[in-house]
Amino acid sequence: MSDQDFKAFAVVAILLVCAATLVVGAYGLRFSRTTSDFYVASRQVGPGRNASAISGEYLSAASFLGVAGLIYENGFDSLWFPVGYTAGYVVLLVLVAAPLRRSGAYTIPDFAEIRMQSTGVRRMSAALVVAIGWLYLLPQFQGAGLSLQSVTGWPTWVGTVIVVLVVVLGVAAGGMRSITLVQAMQYWLKLCALAIPAFVLLWLWKSQGAPGPQEVVGAGESLREWYEPLTRSTDEPLSLYSTYSTLMALCLGTMGLPHVLVRFYTNPDGPAARRTTTVVIGLIGMFYLFPPIYGVLGRVYLPLDGAEVAADQIVLQLPRAALPGLTGELLSAILAGGAFAAFLSTASGLVISIAGVIAQDVLRPTLQRVTAGDSGLIQSFRLATVIAVAVPVAAAVFTAPLGLARTVNLAFAIAASTLAPLLLLGVWWRRLSTTGAFAGLLVGGTLATIATIVTVVVRPENSWLATALSQPAAWCIPASFATSVIVSLLTPDRIPSGVSRTMARLHTPEGVELSSVR
Repeated sequence: MSDQDFKAFAVVAILLVCAATLVVGAYGLRFSRTTSDFYVASRQVGPGRNASAISGEYLSAASFLGVAGLIYENGFDSLWFPVGYTAGYVVLLVLVAAPLRRSGAYTIPDFAEIRMQSTGVRRMSAALVVAIGWLYLLPQFQGAGLSLQSVTGWPTWVGTVIVVLVVVLGVAAGGMRSITLVQAMQYWLKLCALAIPAFVLLWLWKSQGAPGPQEVVGAGESLREWYEPLTRSTDEPLSLYSTYSTLMALCLGTMGLPHVLVRFYTNPDGPAARRTTTVVIGLIGMFYLFPPIYGVLGRVYLPLDGAEVAADQIVLQLPRAALPGLTGELLSAILAGGAFAAFLSTASGLVISIAGVIAQDVLRPTLQRVTAGDSGLIQSFRLATVIAVAVPVAAAVFTAPLGLARTVNLAFAIAASTLAPLLLLGVWWRRLSTTGAFAGLLVGGTLATIATIVTVVVRPENSWLATALSQPAAWCIPASFATSVIVSLLTPDRIPSGVSRTMARLHTPEGVELSSVR
């Protein structure tokens, strides 16, 4: 079987995924007519479908390719990434899922204004949503280009262009109503694309005698150092700090990701939002059973000391290395299609969240003009969709990739340092003042953004400072919370009027009369 045959299989798989995305999106377009359809799918998405859609957009390229690559490189220490990704939804379920749905908002900036009654806090939240979304989109576009190049040899810009075109067509045409169907379909597509080759490779590994653990790790490493968390000897300073900072970013950052939160506004009510989150935990937990398999088997069939493939491409290259011939080619093509589904689903969710904010807060900033059937706002949303992809596309072309999981982790860190404190304090602490909320966003956003820029642009060498900057959550999150609390206590006169009614709205079950709350 030649490389040309494999390229043909991979291209067919990718084109089929893109075609399925456009067809399902076109079906959803038939139901997208109003502003509410475009922003929140008219709040009529049930828990099962919404959970599949959330899982589809949440399980990005960092999950499909990056986690296996990190385990391949660093051993089971990197299992903290899927643990953190999943645990974030437990925090989201317990603390904010139902109150966010009850807020009645369209976007995170909407929630910020409803709770804080401040256009300043709204604008700051809007800027952060766009910044986090762009940073998260960057590895999706870069990864698409690198993955397509890995399996076909084409220039990296081809993969980026394909993802951008499919996403813009899907989002601009049908908005949230259309993308919900697409992302739900893509979750199951990604799960099957990852699971089927994994079972085949495990069967092959077992049938060939299944080499022992030390053979998998390699002669140059201690088995205990490779599989036991926090004991691995590494040249990276502050490895224990790095682990806990990563967990903080992932657990709190999930609730601050704009493309995740916006989906909870599509549920009919608060209980449905909670049920959705419960199902999501099961779906993403099931998905994360498979990336470690690729990381471990990569050590068997592509030994680290002799491999000439990047860690992020281990998933795509492993079947061809383990099964030379038609079977390996087909399995790699299936994985290539699944990887492209990951790029498309996550990019779609991010573009919707960014476009919604740009349409409301930049193109048409007056919240009162957001009304069902407003064709002008729908046109603004479509224009915002194009704007939403322009900056990350340019960045994908002119910046070198930092690594899928590492870049996504920076986006989590910024979200955890800014929007997560605003949401937690806004939902649960009635003494949060407008000045305190704004100060917390400013301090957390400034610190996390500086750390991200230095890490992405300067890329300092291994040192304690480089580790602290590449894993900023452990110091940025406490700084943001402390700032919000201290400034709020110093400015009690800036607590929003009517806070009791707003808090009752967030925490009172649907159907309960609130007329007596002042």
